[in-house]
Order: sequence, then C-alpha cells, then structure tokens
Amino acid sequence: MIEPFKGRIYDPCCGSGGMFVQSAEFLAAHGGGRDDLAIYGQEFVAATWRLARMNLALRGIEANLGTHSAETFHRDLFPDLRADFILANPPFNKDDWFTETLREDVRWKFGVPPTSNANFAWVQHIVHHLAPSGVAGLVLANGSLSSTQGGEGPIRQALVEADLVDCIVAMPEKLFFNTGIPVCLWFITKNRASGSGRDRRGEVLFIDARGLGHMETRTVRAFDDDDIARVVTTYQAWRGKDADLVYEDVAGFSRAVPIEEIAEHSFVLNPGRYVGAEQAPIDTEPTDEKITRLRSLILAEFDEADRLEKMIRSRLEGMTGV
Repeated sequence: MIEPFKGRIYDPCCGSGGMFVQSAEFLAAHGGGRDDLAIYGQEFVAATWRLARMNLALRGIEANLGTHSAETFHRDLFPDLRADFILANPPFNKDDWFTETLREDVRWKFGVPPTSNANFAWVQHIVHHLAPSGVAGLVLANGSLSSTQGGEGPIRQALVEADLVDCIVAMPEKLFFNTGIPVCLWFITKNRASGSGRDRRGEVLFIDARGLGHMETRTVRAFDDDDIARVVTTYQAWRGKDADLVYEDVAGFSRAVPIEEIAEHSFVLNPGRYVGAEQAPIDTEPTDEKITRLRSLILAEFDEADRLEKMIRSRLEGMTGV
C-alpha cells in the first residue's frame, strides 16, 4: 500500500527482518533494484537481531541493523534518521516500556504516552523518524482506535488534527499464529498536500476489511490476492496516484471522512463507525410475481415433507421389533 520504490526504509522493531524481505520482493516484482532502498532496522532481542542479520544476508539484502541489539525507546540507534518509508508490527499493548528518563523525550510531540501501554509511543516514534514527505504503515491492536486510558485520546486527537493520519484499515481476527485478536492498520503521511497523490488534507480514509479473508485452518485466517487487491486499489484510488483509478465510497467497506465529522465522534477511529452498513441489493421483482413464486416454493416444501414422512413411516414399520 505504501509502495517503497526508492529511498530509506526503516523498521524500529524489525524482528527477523520480514518487512525488509517483503519490501525487497515488492521492489523486484516492480522492476526495481535492491540498491534503490537503504534499509535501517532495530531489534531489542539479541537472538532475534542475529536471526535478522542472517535472514537478510542469505537473501543478499544489505541492511544497517546497528552493531548490536538495543531497546528502541531507551537507546534509539538512528536518532537522526528521517525515513521515506516506515513499516512496523510493534508488540501489541506493551506495558513495561516506560522509565522516568523518557518522560521529557523529544519524540512525544503529541503527548506523553501512558506508562502502561506503548502503542502511542510507537506511533510517535515513527512520526518522529518520518522524512518530510515520508509515509508509514504499522499494525496496532484495535484499542489504539478508541482507547482514552492514560491520555491516549488526546494523543490520537492531536495526530488527526495535525493531518498525519491518512488511512485506517480494520482487519479481521485470527491473522496471527500467536494471537487471535483483531488488529488494525495505520497509515501515516507527513505531506498529504502534494508529492504522494492528490491533496488529501482534512480527511481520513476508513476501510473496513473485517469481512475479507478465509479460514486456512481452524485458528488462522488468510487473505488471498483478491482481498489484498481490493484494499490496496481502494487506498490507491483515494490517494489519486493513478489516473485510471476512480475512488468512490462503498457502503459497509470504505469511506473518506472529513476531520470535522471525526471530531464529532470524539476522534474515535473505528472504521465501522464511519463506513455504515453494506447496502442490500435492490429488489426489482414485482410483488404479485414474488407472492406466486414464494407460494410455489412453500407448497413444494410441504410436498417434500409429506414424501419424507411416508418414507420414514414405511421403513419404521418394516423394522423388526417395532
């Protein structure tokens, strides 16, 4: 959705480097070269950091992951980095991230995040590291869309009023192996006036994708190519980057909403609140024809019920000992 074709790409909680691998594959699929991206990543867990280095090296992907593993909030390895693209899947609702040394941190431009939840610490860290025309996509727990605990509401409001929130996508549950909770995608853009499509200032695109996907197993849901294409095409049409794509609101799925309306809802960002219900198909069948058709169906069902009853009675009478 953010199309990382050329520039600096950053993941502040890169794990084993999956976002970078996907970005390299995206670039290759669109005719780009790996030298078009300068990759920066940071990971806290030492074993995972080593795994990321090995994962990228085996694929011939050059990346700067720092000289060691480090905790992003307390030891930012790239304090001066301003990335063109940021992709992240931070730990959900991390509750042990804060110490008093962080209270006056320069990254908290929109408010000090609650000490018991790092969701908006990640969001503000990412905003801090975006280039002037940078775009970010991150996965967050759904609580980030509506929670007011610990000052999260005012931070979310400030982000919207600063015209940083470009798009919110509600995703279905069971997308992860280690948790079944539903999640959401946040897309943040610093320059929504030009350089990345049409002027989108003053509105946010909401996409409700909770009804997409299919169950691959009893516990894991997956998106197929058509599901992904529907979300991506909707976002790209709204951004106005492709003249061949025309955006239109789709009831129950997507809607571009002015910030004034979001303010009326206390800056809650749940897509379901804004996209409305899916429109039912228009019934064009004449009433008299519908009555005749339904009458025939009901009578046919009665006839079938009589047939089945007679068959069952016959078989029961033929059973010995009855």
